[in-house]
Amino acid sequence: MSEFTNVTVVKKANIYFGGNVASHTVLFADGSKKTLGVMQAGEYEFSTAAAEVMEILSGGLEWQLKGAAGWEKIVGGQAFNVPANSAFLMKVATVSDYCCSFVE
Repeated sequence: MSEFTNVTVVKKANIYFGGNVASHTVLFADGSKKTLGVMQAGEYEFSTAAAEVMEILSGGLEWQLKGAAGWEKIVGGQAFNVPANSAFLMKVATVSDYCCSFVE
């Protein structure tokens, strides 16, 4: 899906890591929520209460669950799943555009 229809977009940006990661929240009529954002090259750690599906739309990165043994490479057009109540690390190689879906 390349676009969303009949949604509400929160105007205030979610800004992390001194502006190196920024997103906007998109709310759907069914109560679900996604964020659309951009990450500059760098290394980041995020924590999440809800399970997430991170879809990388363009760019590339490596990711791992905090404490895991290895890194997984992801490029535009691929996605990865993050379990609820966890932390994950990302090494972003190039500017990367993403869509994060929160799973209830």
